[in-house]
Amino acid sequence: MKRLAPSVLSADFSKLGEEAAAVERAGAQLLHIDVMDGRFVPNLTIGPAVMKSLIGRTSLPFDVHLMISDPDRYAPLFVTEQTEFITVHAEACTHLHRTLQSVRSLGVKAGVALNPATPLSTVEYVLELADLVLVMSVNPGFGGQSFIPSSLKKIRQLADLRRAEGYSFEIEIDGGVGTANIAEISSAGADIAVAGSAVYGASDVDARVKHLLAEMNGTAAGEK
Repeated sequence: MKRLAPSVLSADFSKLGEEAAAVERAGAQLLHIDVMDGRFVPNLTIGPAVMKSLIGRTSLPFDVHLMISDPDRYAPLFVTEQTEFITVHAEACTHLHRTLQSVRSLGVKAGVALNPATPLSTVEYVLELADLVLVMSVNPGFGGQSFIPSSLKKIRQLADLRRAEGYSFEIEIDGGVGTANIAEISSAGADIAVAGSAVYGASDVDARVKHLLAEMNGTAAGEK
C-alpha cells in the first residue's frame, strides 16, 4: 500500500491540531513536517515545539523533512514516539554517511533528500544506510510550486537501482504533487507522496485525500 503524507506547511496554523486530525480521519498515513531555517532555503517555518504540539492531536507518524544547514545539530530535537522518518538534504551534509548513521542511532528511520539538480550519484554510496530517498520535484523553500517533470526520470532510476541492488529504501516525492500527476508519479515508482496545497487547498479535504490515495494505489473511480 502506497502512502500519502499531507504537508502541514499548507495547513491553517490557527487550527493545526484539527487540520492534522482531519487528514488522519480521511486515511492519510503520514504527516509531513517541513522544517526550514532561512539559510539552506529562503524561508522559515516550524521547529520541534510546534511539531510536538501535535502529539495527542493525531496518531499519524511524523515524516520530518529538515531543509536546514546543520541537520546534525538539530535532528535529535525532532525525535518523538511518533517520529518515523528524519530526512536530511545531501546538499547540506559535509559527511552524509556519518549524518545518516547518526539519525539512525536516534531510533528513527533515516532519509536523504535530493534537490532537482542533484544527481543520484551523490547518494550512491550511502543507500545502504537510507530508509528513505526523497526526490524533490520543486526547488525547496516554498509550497505551491509547479512539479518539475524530470523528477519522474529520477524516480524511475531510483526504483531501477533499488531493484538491481536489492535495497529496501522507500522512495518519496515532494513538490507540486496533485490529482493531475499523482498516478504517473506512483507508476514511476514512488512509495510515498507529499501533498500540501493539493490537500489543504481543496474544498473537501476528506474527499481529496481519499482520491489521491486511490490514484496512487490504482483504485480511483473518478476525478475529485
